[in-house]
Amino acid sequence: MHQTLFLCLALMLAVSLLVMVGQRLHIPVPIFLVVSGLVVSFIPGIPRVEIDPELIFLIFLPPLLYEAAWFMSWKEFWRWRRIIVVLAFGLVIFTSFAVAYVSSAVIPGFTLALGFLLGGIISPPDAVAATSVLRDVKISKAAVSILEGESLVNDAASLVVFRFALAAVISNSFVWQKAATGFLLVTFMGIVVGLAIGGVFYCIHRWLPTSTRISILLTFMAPYIMYMTAEEFEFSGVMAVVSGGLFLSNQSHVILNHSARIQGTGMWATVTFALNGLVFILIGLELPVIINSLDGYSKAEAIWYALLITTVIIVTRMVFTVSSSYFTQFIGKYITVAQRKPGWRGPIIIGWAGMRGVVSLASALSIPLLKNGEPFPHRNLILFITFVVILVTLVFQGLSLPLVIRWINPKDLDKHIPEDTQESIIRLKLLKVALKHLQDNYADELSTNELVENLKNRMESDSHQTKRHLDTLENDSENVTQYNEILTDIINVKRDELHRLRSKDEFDDHIIRQEEARMDLEEEKISHPMH
Repeated sequence: MHQTLFLCLALMLAVSLLVMVGQRLHIPVPIFLVVSGLVVSFIPGIPRVEIDPELIFLIFLPPLLYEAAWFMSWKEFWRWRRIIVVLAFGLVIFTSFAVAYVSSAVIPGFTLALGFLLGGIISPPDAVAATSVLRDVKISKAAVSILEGESLVNDAASLVVFRFALAAVISNSFVWQKAATGFLLVTFMGIVVGLAIGGVFYCIHRWLPTSTRISILLTFMAPYIMYMTAEEFEFSGVMAVVSGGLFLSNQSHVILNHSARIQGTGMWATVTFALNGLVFILIGLELPVIINSLDGYSKAEAIWYALLITTVIIVTRMVFTVSSSYFTQFIGKYITVAQRKPGWRGPIIIGWAGMRGVVSLASALSIPLLKNGEPFPHRNLILFITFVVILVTLVFQGLSLPLVIRWINPKDLDKHIPEDTQESIIRLKLLKVALKHLQDNYADELSTNELVENLKNRMESDSHQTKRHLDTLENDSENVTQYNEILTDIINVKRDELHRLRSKDEFDDHIIRQEEARMDLEEEKISHPMH
């Protein structure tokens, strides 16, 4: 027990240090952690790490999916729903077919059912890897929304393909009609379970006297309950978490107060950072275990098969995404689509951002050791191919993705109002509504209560300043950078003064912390603008 705890703490410390080094070297975190784990695994004396697939599916997957669903824009998800569904389901199935037929034709003794099993394992791209790589490059908001939406749903499709293919291998029979019906049932009922449990949590948040801490704890419990309930009935736990997370996120303004939202954001950021870091470094540490179990094949044969399958999934994804773009142009003549002329630049980037990760490895590891009392056929080779696919797509595609983006120079599919301008417009509209409400409903108080009158004057002043700020943003955009630099410098001066005031007895610590949080939010908005 003590050794396990010590290993967990050591891994967390290693993740923290490696993330800092990776950020200093400007290498995307998932890539740096996987490579670092790979290097560390070959150091003599390092204990061998074997990942329990149940640990990944039950402990890691629900919160990671829920966090991604919570911060996914429902508006963007719904707008790009057609291409998201096509990529998440159509591309997964298309990739599974391609892998199945190529692997069964090339690998001796590899059946079509085993090919579909392998295809279901390696078909879904990893959400965290793509998001981490895209964070530091300029890419259209539409492409980011499509990739995030695809990554939310494609795990469900791949796991269902994996489940039916595994059943086919074990039973030596496969019925297409039964598989297709089961696929739809498992997916649909997973959504139903997620929405039902999401509705229960909505009622708890909405009508029971929950505190901030209880609300945050409930948000942490929700994904596990959704996932376990759906899996207990043999439905899609992934779709349950995604659908329930999207529903509760869309109602967060109703069910959570401001404190729960602010504190919950910080909590989830820390939890997902720790879980993602652990998962990716564990992927690297797992390699020696996989290589040592590779019996019946030479390393050269295994590497050749793995690189061939990796090439198949990369080419398949590229062909599918570019073809989908041309199909969208054609079908847009007859039905309404989000973008009638998506072009070729965005689809190429979306196609190249197909990096595999944790779900693929966990699926491969969950293949049983025995089939009817005999060793499961080609299990070790499937594990090795999966690891090579993850390594090559993550490192090769991940490191080259920024170069591809700069080479292609993608254009945004939509013309977006700059974020600063959007904020000023919204703030101005809110101030106008608030002022009208104040004047219409509190006319007597305005004349008798000096504090209410001061509130009105302050809101009028804010409205005037916001209007001037908006005019400047629209007419003199070259000064925005200089303005942000000056504002950052002023915040730093205020922070120094706040630090000095902290030592004064007359100021309470919680007041100091409130002001510090306000400045932190302001600086965060300046230093990390969205693309």
